Amino acid sequence: MSKLMRILIPQKLKYRLFTAFVCLILLPFGALNMYNYQRIETLVQKKISQQSHYQLEQMYRTLEDQISIAFKTLLFLKQDDTVKSVLLHPGQRNELENKRLMENIFKNLNNSFFLYNPSVYFMILDLTESAYTSYPPKDSLIYSDLKANPGFDRGQMNTSSYHWVPNDTNYVLRDVSTSAYLLSLYAYLEDARNKPYGMARISIDYTYWLRSIHKQSDLEQQYFLITRSGEDISQSVPGSLLSEKVKAGFAGQPGQQYFIDKDSNSLINYIYVESLDWYIVNRIPLSVLFVEIEGLKQQYFITFFVLTSIFLMMTFVIATTITRPLSHLQNKMKAAVQKSLKIRLPEHKFSGEILDLTRTFNTMLDDTHLLIQKLKAEERQKEAVHFQMLLAQTNPHFLLNTLNTIKWIAIREHNEDITNMTLSLGKLLEASLNTDKDLIHLKDEIELVEAYVHIQQVRYAHKFELTCRYDEDVLYALVPKLSLQPLVENAIIHGISRLPGNGLIELIVHREENRLIVEIKDNGVGMEQAGLNKVPRKRPGIGLSNIQERLRLLYREEGTLEVLSTGEGVTVRFTIPLLLSAPYGNGHPA
Repeated sequence: MSKLMRILIPQKLKYRLFTAFVCLILLPFGALNMYNYQRIETLVQKKISQQSHYQLEQMYRTLEDQISIAFKTLLFLKQDDTVKSVLLHPGQRNELENKRLMENIFKNLNNSFFLYNPSVYFMILDLTESAYTSYPPKDSLIYSDLKANPGFDRGQMNTSSYHWVPNDTNYVLRDVSTSAYLLSLYAYLEDARNKPYGMARISIDYTYWLRSIHKQSDLEQQYFLITRSGEDISQSVPGSLLSEKVKAGFAGQPGQQYFIDKDSNSLINYIYVESLDWYIVNRIPLSVLFVEIEGLKQQYFITFFVLTSIFLMMTFVIATTITRPLSHLQNKMKAAVQKSLKIRLPEHKFSGEILDLTRTFNTMLDDTHLLIQKLKAEERQKEAVHFQMLLAQTNPHFLLNTLNTIKWIAIREHNEDITNMTLSLGKLLEASLNTDKDLIHLKDEIELVEAYVHIQQVRYAHKFELTCRYDEDVLYALVPKLSLQPLVENAIIHGISRLPGNGLIELIVHREENRLIVEIKDNGVGMEQAGLNKVPRKRPGIGLSNIQERLRLLYREEGTLEVLSTGEGVTVRFTIPLLLSAPYGNGHPA
């Protein structure tokens, strides 16, 4: 039985945790999610399709019917001979007779089979001074004001001499209609020759219609009429408004859509009415849609927390079996620190991962102890080297002090050549003694080169000249310290000094993208002739090799050095990364 348990239960900790996670969390959680999500998706789709889309489609058709009623009414008025007679010849009858005839026509229209909604109002104007209405007006009817209504402006109408006004101010008595605005159809009544003989305004009380739809709804939902620009037209519940975020969600996207508004925790569904450039919007609280889902949520969370609790309990048991030997290991590590790593853990007491950890710990102690010994030895070596460097700096410092003494003597004797030479040599010695910085500004490096050239010009009786060409924006680029002076020295000794005439050395610095290009050109005898005239030296030169090694140490593969020789001189070019730095505070080279 014990062998079977060892086979079924993994011995490695990572496999135990993985198996427990898969069996107790992943598989049940995945199966439960698939089951619940399928049911949730079915219920949501059913609710959305049956209770939201269907109702908006019905409302859309109802509104289209209202608009159709207005057009039918307009067509009936155009075709009615009595209306035409009253409007064209108002003087054939007295005013009361004309009013009675028009009111009978309006009554017949309201009682007709296609006018089932009482919230439609008619107004007819002739072209002289009479106005007829199917409603008691809010204000007195003044013909001139009615005729001057902007809705009757011909410029706003189409070729059929009519147009819709969505937000027409309500002109009906408040006892009849309390809505703020009406949807009105303005049109001209014309004969067969398209000659107008009257004007008609047919209005629909869409607020009354919207609220009647809301009363018929069996859900706690709200309806809105919104223009495409986001202007509120009407609401089924007075005072309720849509947020600007919701309006932005469907603005500019005509068509039937829906989305979830997290702020109000509701479903927003809308349909675009192209003929009016309106949106019919429906807002349904998600709590109404997901009544059936709440039970599933409770069942899901109960199951999830039960499985999670079981997993945590098992994880705690497993962790307890691990932390006991780990606590022992922790105590041993503290003792190892106190005893300078001279301690070992007994390997025979552990097994599995703990045994591997113990062996690794003992190996780490051995390696650490050996590393400490090496570091101590290297530290002693560094101290010895530092002492030798201090000794080596004694003579250069003495030489620098001697040069300063010579400089002041030359100044006192008014010998400018010696004064300038000692100043130049002192600058070079000071730069070589300062070992704190490996990189200096190009500006400072050029000054060191000019100091060296000044000394050599005195030596060679001004046999050569040095010209410098560089871009102003690279003056504070960082270059290796004393990297140009050896190249100029090579140009003087091996090229210029062997010329029968005067020589020229050019220092050219420019940038290419993120690279700094430095070139030293001379018009000397060239490398081939210099090799033939080479005089044996007491010690080998280290100029080029030294610079090449320094470039390698500083820039790795990004620093290159090239030597190009022609029959009339040598060009040495090195390329390094372009590093720009702020000027030094003291203004002196490194």
